[in-house]
Amino acid sequence: MRDVWIRTANRSLIRADKVTEISSSSRGSVHEETGYSVKVVAGDKAFTLIDNSDRVGTKAERLDHAGQMQDALLLAIDAASDAGPSTVISHEEDRERWMLTLASDLAGDFTPLRYTKN
Repeated sequence: MRDVWIRTANRSLIRADKVTEISSSSRGSVHEETGYSVKVVAGDKAFTLIDNSDRVGTKAERLDHAGQMQDALLLAIDAASDAGPSTVISHEEDRERWMLTLASDLAGDFTPLRYTKN
């Protein structure tokens, strides 16, 4: 697997090759009628990728949609693994989809610092 990173809901990055589990759920008793979440486990820690409180529907409908987002994440990881350069996968909230972006595009015109020994 090439360098593939996944952006979390709180804007952190985790390595896709460290993910050992992908799970989804409705949002719990406080928000029983709306929303869903998708989480991954990497390095024995859980990371939230999607925390959508606006999705309406029955619990079964929301869990079905969350499952579709899980499947789409797996496809995105596979596509990014074959992409070549380092890639970041992030969730696009407005369109409810995963987006692949080359890490170099995210950096823009940023010039990496070079350290030299004195």
